[in-house]
Amino acid sequence: MSTQIYLAQARASLNSQDCMALYDKWAATYNDEVGDEAQNYVAPVLVAQVALRSSNNPARSVILDAGCGTGLVGQALAMSGVKAIDGLDLSNPMLAVARKTGAYRHLAQADLTRRIEKADDTYDIVTCVGTFTAGHVGPDPALRELVRVTKRNGIVIATILKEIWVSGGFKSEVEKLKAENVVTVVSNELIDYVKGHGDKAVLVVLEKVNRT
Repeated sequence: MSTQIYLAQARASLNSQDCMALYDKWAATYNDEVGDEAQNYVAPVLVAQVALRSSNNPARSVILDAGCGTGLVGQALAMSGVKAIDGLDLSNPMLAVARKTGAYRHLAQADLTRRIEKADDTYDIVTCVGTFTAGHVGPDPALRELVRVTKRNGIVIATILKEIWVSGGFKSEVEKLKAENVVTVVSNELIDYVKGHGDKAVLVVLEKVNRT
């Protein structure tokens, strides 16, 4: 099956089970297909670069890669010296590929449409790439959950497919979190996503408010 067909099916998923089944089938060839010149999936490296710039000491940062897939973000972080990276994903076959990279401290299956089984204030940085897209995970409760598991003054870095930034409720959820003084919006910019397709995503960087 071609990458275009996989992407189309993934973005047309009606529920988490459909989405998981699709990625289970795609896992073995995913990296080769999204990494070739025709696709040029640049978002993982761009987000890893933002994460590294967000830390005064990346080697000592504890990072959660939410929706880690095959480990593209984790690999980019590990190559730059980050040692404590945990990963969550819905697909066990994708996690199996991520495990082989050796980039992760711990990997676990998780449905990001539900509560994350992590304690409050656990991570210095949380990344989420390729998960907030059509047919995948919506903004509520996922964005709030990513913030919850982030330490005070910690950073959440997420990509949201441009087409669903407004219509999918992501823009309004970010505004709600800001209005509730849960986060400050560090930046919000349009970036290349799957460059070969011409896909764009909104790259959002949120800082968790240090409330006493």
